[in-house]
Amino acid sequence: MALEEKREKRPPVTPMMIEEEAALRNGSRGLPPGPWAEAAGPRPRTTERHIAVHKRLVLGFAVSILALLAVTMIAVLLSVRFEECGAAADGPPRAGGNGSLSGAAWQPPGAGQPPGRPEEEARGGEAAEEEEEEEEEEWQRRRELPPWARPRLPRHLRPLHYNLMLNAFMENFTFSGEVNVQLEVRNASRYIVLHAHRMHIEAVRVAEDKLAGGVRVARTFFYPQTQVFVVVLNRSLEVQKSYNLKIIYNALIENELLGFFRSSYVLHGERR
Repeated sequence: MALEEKREKRPPVTPMMIEEEAALRNGSRGLPPGPWAEAAGPRPRTTERHIAVHKRLVLGFAVSILALLAVTMIAVLLSVRFEECGAAADGPPRAGGNGSLSGAAWQPPGAGQPPGRPEEEARGGEAAEEEEEEEEEEWQRRRELPPWARPRLPRHLRPLHYNLMLNAFMENFTFSGEVNVQLEVRNASRYIVLHAHRMHIEAVRVAEDKLAGGVRVARTFFYPQTQVFVVVLNRSLEVQKSYNLKIIYNALIENELLGFFRSSYVLHGERR
């Protein structure tokens, strides 16, 4: 009788108790089903499918970058080739429309001069080479490099002022120039060395002033190893005096990044 009374006093089993017991068995920390149980439950790990998608995205990005670099390189090569073809199509420079500049920039010095005394010209060239060799031997005896063979310009002259005039001829991509340089003499010397490259020199004049007259130029020559132009005078320039150097020249408007160069671009299918 006592056992029966105790069984009758046990609380009835409710649905809530059944859910709690099921939750404890499933490992959800005893929380009833609902938003709190979902938030506290273990989150699913990244699946292999997601990893494969990520790999494809990274691979596609890398391929697009490589394709962009390849297209850029091809465009640069085509542009350079286009410039070369354009320069070849232009042909050798012709005389300017105003007649102020001929094709002397394409010709070696003396090529435009009328023939008449080739023997004298050959002798003059040989004499200039002999003088050059003698001067180099003299500097070798001094155990010094000549001013034009040094990596930096000599400091016996100091430029005070430049006056430069240029005439460009776009029909054959050439130009003519005239430069006047005011020089101050620091140390006596009969050499004037300045940078020049790929130019045809027409005339060189050196003068102290308008009244004193000019200083005779013995000869001039280029030294390609250091890209300089050398003016050799008959006498040394006097210290603490000012002289004017005038050079008249012509040259090509280069098709590369050198000196006075040209460039082009294409806009709406038109080359400019």
